[in-house]
Amino acid sequence: MRSPWSAALCCLVLQALLQPGRGLNVCTSGSAASCAECLLIHPSCAWCAQEVFGRNQTLVSRCDLVQNLQKKNCEKRFIEFSTSHVQVLKNIPLSSKRSGFVWDRVVQVSPQKISLSLRPGHQAQFSLQVRQVEDYPVDLYYLMDLSLSMKDDLATIRNLGTKLALEMGKLTSNFRLGFGSFVDKNMSPFSYTAPKYQENPCNGFKLFPQCVPTFGFRHILPLTDQVDRFNQEVQKQLVSRNRDAPEGGFDAILQAAVCEDKIGWRKEAYHLLVFATDDVPHLALDGRLGGLVRPHDGRCHLDDQNEYSASTKMDYPSLALLGEKLAENNIFLIFAVTKRHYVIYKNLTALIPGTTVEILDQDSKNVIQLIITAYSNIRSKVELTTSDPPEDINLSFTATCQDGKPLPGLRKCADLKLGDTVSFDVSVETRSCSSNNPKQSFTIKPVGFEDRLEVAVTYECDCGCSQNAQTNSSICSSIGTYTCGTCHCEPGYLGAHCECQEGDGNSMAVSACRESEGKQLCSGRGECSCNQCLCYESEFGKFYGSFCECDDFSCARHKGILCSGHGECHCGQCKCHAGYVGDNCNCSTETASCIAEDGKMCSGRGQCVCGRCRCTEPGAFGDTCEKCPTCPDACGSKRDCIECRLFGSGRLADNQTCQRLCKDQILTVESLKTDGTTLCLYKTHDDCIMKFTYSEHASGQSVLTALKEPECGGGPDALMVLLAVVGSILLVGVVLLAVWKLVITVHDRREFARFQNARWRARYEASNPLYKQPVSTHRLVTDLNMHGKFYNGGFH
Repeated sequence: MRSPWSAALCCLVLQALLQPGRGLNVCTSGSAASCAECLLIHPSCAWCAQEVFGRNQTLVSRCDLVQNLQKKNCEKRFIEFSTSHVQVLKNIPLSSKRSGFVWDRVVQVSPQKISLSLRPGHQAQFSLQVRQVEDYPVDLYYLMDLSLSMKDDLATIRNLGTKLALEMGKLTSNFRLGFGSFVDKNMSPFSYTAPKYQENPCNGFKLFPQCVPTFGFRHILPLTDQVDRFNQEVQKQLVSRNRDAPEGGFDAILQAAVCEDKIGWRKEAYHLLVFATDDVPHLALDGRLGGLVRPHDGRCHLDDQNEYSASTKMDYPSLALLGEKLAENNIFLIFAVTKRHYVIYKNLTALIPGTTVEILDQDSKNVIQLIITAYSNIRSKVELTTSDPPEDINLSFTATCQDGKPLPGLRKCADLKLGDTVSFDVSVETRSCSSNNPKQSFTIKPVGFEDRLEVAVTYECDCGCSQNAQTNSSICSSIGTYTCGTCHCEPGYLGAHCECQEGDGNSMAVSACRESEGKQLCSGRGECSCNQCLCYESEFGKFYGSFCECDDFSCARHKGILCSGHGECHCGQCKCHAGYVGDNCNCSTETASCIAEDGKMCSGRGQCVCGRCRCTEPGAFGDTCEKCPTCPDACGSKRDCIECRLFGSGRLADNQTCQRLCKDQILTVESLKTDGTTLCLYKTHDDCIMKFTYSEHASGQSVLTALKEPECGGGPDALMVLLAVVGSILLVGVVLLAVWKLVITVHDRREFARFQNARWRARYEASNPLYKQPVSTHRLVTDLNMHGKFYNGGFH
């Protein structure tokens, strides 16, 4: 549902556009001549059917906004105004799980039936809930290519039935299995047609000299719960041979889809059609190479031997026909193809709703896991499809998935678990009234589901006052029909009461035919007659309005198409249909095409503009900006795929979406080359280093080249590290001590040499008789006692 603020915003915009003095009032400018025409102009327009309305006023339009009519004294009971509305006719609650084996009571879609009354331009809104129940029955038909190149695969699946039933038994208690095969049309240039090849197309082929005659499609085993029969029938099969590389698989798919009784499809079961091949298919018009000009009629053509009898009579089916028949019979198609053809079939899934593609090993060894994965992916998503909606109706969807966030423009949810309920808000708008059939219907249902919502549609285009029309009324001078307050005059008469004849020159008042003083009469696009503008006809479209001031062709164009074909031109402005905006209505509001496989809008690297992703992240490209080798998160997003695809680890290891999200080609090598690629590396949980490169192939597929094993070096010994550190410290200490010792030694030796030199000089001086000291020392005795002794001794 729309948020309150967006609804309020829409109201403000409408008021700005419709209120007089604030913009164009489309109701009054449309010059509606009747109530029905008024209601077609805009959903906000109303009509006043009161006879005396505007009698004392000039140029008063009966078609206006409701509030304006009331201000102009139109009584409420005379105002004709209708809106679109929804009525729920059948609404059985959703089933939480199956009820015993009464499968026809299981409800997976609610409501089941509604009725819509639509006024042109006014949206009707309703909600649809979907819930997939647990343990739902499954019918699986295995359609295998039995051309010569698939001989190894045939040997692999001889016991497929038992193993597949065992694995599918973990997902459903009610499983049936069938088998069919195909090769190609048994005619030139698709097969060998020489007489010697009729019984044995392998005649003269040394590598495999014996095979069965070429055939188009052969239904071998109807759907059954006796898996041993499947094994027995498969073991009887032999390969055949055709001439060109493409196969006739699409012939087989269509027959398996439309021959319901012979195949045995149950109404109350999921229908899985596994298409296993190692080459590309023939498409429509290829049959003309063999002279087949008759298009495929889409019907069942299995004969009494359960072989396709029209193989050499009709062309191959088109993709559109194939998608139509698969949808009609609620069949999920699973392409199981080899890696080299994956991109081709991946592109086909975008054109055929309800199809998936998985990579099949060369000898089909992974076929069981492939089927389980594909089935899990199918059950993890819900996508709505519509059947036979009326051409004049626009539908817009808003999905609310398990996270509770509304996603405008999206009609699918992914990554669901069984029992999850998802909701879809649907807006329906009609652009016009259906004149051929006022009551129509269409259906909305999830792809592959039997459950559906039936929608009945009626159009609110007639006014209630028109039921009281008076022909030849006296109000209309007895020459017109009075209805809804106005006179509809007979041809040749004009005026509010049919009082004038066309070309009547008695009235000279022409002021009512001028939009303003100084402007041309009737804007130069018509003639003034009886105070009324009669607009000219134009080869480009229609002139209209009170003064012929409007037309329906002077609007913006896109690629030469008026309003891009998605809107209507009204008085110089495009009125866009639901789902489109812009001056020329060329911008789609749908966002489904912008949703990447990971569920993010434009992969989180851009914005969805007009239904296309505009990548804002430098280096990002692709339809959903999913490719970006130079983006900062490129390595991180690819790491998950490397982990789950190569090592069964990582956050996607236990997630069923690994196979769905990780479709990149992954190559393993002994050593990496990084020329022209992005090198990525990360640390594993056991402290090893995993390296891989990321590049984009010319075909559009991402290519990841990874090492076969992560690089793991020997872990360091803690004791050795400790000893090394201690040894290093000791070594540094010893070196420092040695240096210190050396410096001290040198210093001491220098000092000792100096001491020795001084000592030697002292000895030399003492032992030399010729040497005399240059300084003489004299001592003066001053002691008195000494003087006394001298005196007593004889000096006196």
